Amino acid sequence: MEEGKRQKQIAGLLNEEMNIIFQRMGLNMMDGGMVSISSVKVTPDLLEARFYLSFFQVKDIKAALKKVEERHHEIKKELAAKVRHQLRSMPVLKFYQDDTLDQVFKMEVLFKKIEEDKKSKPE
Repeated sequence: MEEGKRQKQIAGLLNEEMNIIFQRMGLNMMDGGMVSISSVKVTPDLLEARFYLSFFQVKDIKAALKKVEERHHEIKKELAAKVRHQLRSMPVLKFYQDDTLDQVFKMEVLFKKIEEDKKSKPE
């Protein structure tokens, strides 16, 4: 289903503010790696915001995601203070791992293997 204009506006606002909060709280650097918000999706009823986090060179992704979840209340409180004049109600925040980069790397490996197989087989 197509994302509405208001959903996109709210997602953009939440993404921008959340990036600032992550930097201030030190959540953008964990385990010797980097954590960034790759995208934000807001449900059509505007009651839930899903944050997809991208982990770059983080040793234990599950532990890093758990650390973000543990600070959920603190994050939501700070975010609510920032956007209280733009939103009627604060959506429920959910955090997910964005594995898009992993999928891209897997696809590249598969394509390279197919290309090598084509070269090795005489026609």
